[in-house]
Amino acid sequence: MLKKIIAKLIKMPINKFHPLVYVGGEPEFGKNINVGLLSEINAKGAILKIGDNCDIASFVSINVADSHNKAIEKASGIIRQNITLENNVFVGSHSFIGGGVHIGHHSVVAAGTIIAKPCQIPPYSLVIGNPFVIKDSYFKNIK
Repeated sequence: MLKKIIAKLIKMPINKFHPLVYVGGEPEFGKNINVGLLSEINAKGAILKIGDNCDIASFVSINVADSHNKAIEKASGIIRQNITLENNVFVGSHSFIGGGVHIGHHSVVAAGTIIAKPCQIPPYSLVIGNPFVIKDSYFKNIK
């Protein structure tokens, strides 16, 4: 009941995570997903899949849409690309994941990382920084 009241007051759609998490479009969620406070998951116009056992920290933006080229008159429309987070992915606080990104299972996106261009991140990787660096197989042999 409280979720419905808060959602109505702040004009955000109700979601299964928290009233202060924005979920747009119809993302595909696996099982046992955590999404932290004030995060955004936008799947409007493209496919966004988040696998099982993923943990999305607070203040994270995962957004299939990119409008910067439209804003500076280099494109006539918003570019939308699919995003996939495989199983067991952690995304640290204040990170951004844009369209065209595929993150392999058992990977970590470090806090504050910006992944703003399409890429394929292998399983067990650590992704860190801006510009981001992929440390392939970083978690492969860690127990």
